[in-house]
Amino acid sequence: MEAATMSRIGLAGLAVMGQNLALNVAEKGFPISVYNRTASRVDETIDRAKEEGRLPLKGFYDPKDFVLSIQRPRAVIILVKAGAPVDQTISTLSDFMEPGDCIVDGGNEWYENTERRAQQAAERGLLYLGMGVSGGEEGARNGPSLMPGGSRAAYDCIHDVVTKVAAQVDDGPCVTYVGEGGSGNFVKMVHNGIEYGDMQLISEAYDVLKHVGGLSNQELAETFAEWNRGELESFLIEITADIFTVKDEHGSGELVDKILDKTGMKGTGKWTVQQAAELSIAAPTIAASLDSRYLSGLKEERVAAAKIFEEAGLGLGSSTSPPGVNKKQLVDDVRKALYASKICSYAQGMNLLRAKSIEKGWNLNLGELARIWKGGCIIRAVFLDRIKKAYERNSQLPNLMVDPDFAREMVERQAAWRRVVSMAIHAGISTPGMNASLAYFDTYRRARLPANLVQAQRDLFGAHTYERIDRPGAFHTEWTKIARHNKSAAKAFV
Repeated sequence: MEAATMSRIGLAGLAVMGQNLALNVAEKGFPISVYNRTASRVDETIDRAKEEGRLPLKGFYDPKDFVLSIQRPRAVIILVKAGAPVDQTISTLSDFMEPGDCIVDGGNEWYENTERRAQQAAERGLLYLGMGVSGGEEGARNGPSLMPGGSRAAYDCIHDVVTKVAAQVDDGPCVTYVGEGGSGNFVKMVHNGIEYGDMQLISEAYDVLKHVGGLSNQELAETFAEWNRGELESFLIEITADIFTVKDEHGSGELVDKILDKTGMKGTGKWTVQQAAELSIAAPTIAASLDSRYLSGLKEERVAAAKIFEEAGLGLGSSTSPPGVNKKQLVDDVRKALYASKICSYAQGMNLLRAKSIEKGWNLNLGELARIWKGGCIIRAVFLDRIKKAYERNSQLPNLMVDPDFAREMVERQAAWRRVVSMAIHAGISTPGMNASLAYFDTYRRARLPANLVQAQRDLFGAHTYERIDRPGAFHTEWTKIARHNKSAAKAFV
């Protein structure tokens, strides 16, 4: 094939995300070849390219023809289901690739799988990237947030493409070279964990406003729309406002009230919590969001439990929420509680990224990661610019909460935060994310915790030793022996 007619890049895997990303690449002026094992998906993509302005996209039904249609050094993006399908696709395509060519996995993959594949690719002279892609179908088509990690040479190979394809914000495209190994996939995983926390906190705000404040769906839509014009401006707040306005086409009222309260998940939230535990990083808000999804899955059990407790005298209607709630005050308090809780959730995610970066030597730039999340991705928000600036002020910031600006804002909001949590508890409304965030804040800001008692217990039953606050070294005490001696002495004295 003549060089002038060859494609700049290739994409294999043409489900909706793959199709949309391919069309995005083509729309930006980069000729692209596409391939899928199912021929009908190739046909669909070709037809869409024609309908959307005869974009420079060519479809292929044979993997060899597909690979050979791409100019060297070849770059092929793979967008197939994580796991075995990725290995199968790599095996199929790499037979026709040559040393110096580049494979980019754009799926939600476990980072260690990426590192294994990178090593295998290197043995064949191929370059490899694991690239997190966030933004869903719309982001893929119009500008996602991209998180590529792995071979720097591989990133250089696609740099001109991804900087045009990514979402564009005021300080550049929402893509950066994240780091080596599986760092791109790890960063995307933590992004999704933060997303879990964000969604949980928003759902709790909704629950309190609806069941304690009695807000209608119209009032909820107006409230979230108003919040989206202030400090909480974000994609998730924006779409939440929209959700409350959609009518049920199969009945009366709004659709949101007809949706089964049972949340799905794809695994990245669980991975995030597991990694936090492995690295000894506290991530209670993200963990609470995961637990809430697990509990939501127990729909039948919850329905039965509600009946049992109602018969025992405790129904949701028998709560102790205060009469005559001031809606305006409640809305303002919930806004502040949501913002403060959100700071905690992001702080936990950033701390997890830092810990993994230190362990793996990735040298992650936390401020730059916050920047590329400002557009295209699900957690995009004006709030992220604040995080970027916090890390620019202090790249060694131990926790977002102690950035002077964030610290001041949390102090200003903590009274409202406590009112919301207290009101929810009295009303019997569970707010695990807000509770976890508040406990995280209160624990982190205390100079002394009751951990001294826990450590004394550990030393008593397991001789684990303890440290003292007034002298160096490790100590062990015969607690039970001394306590019994003291009891005997006390009895003798009496």
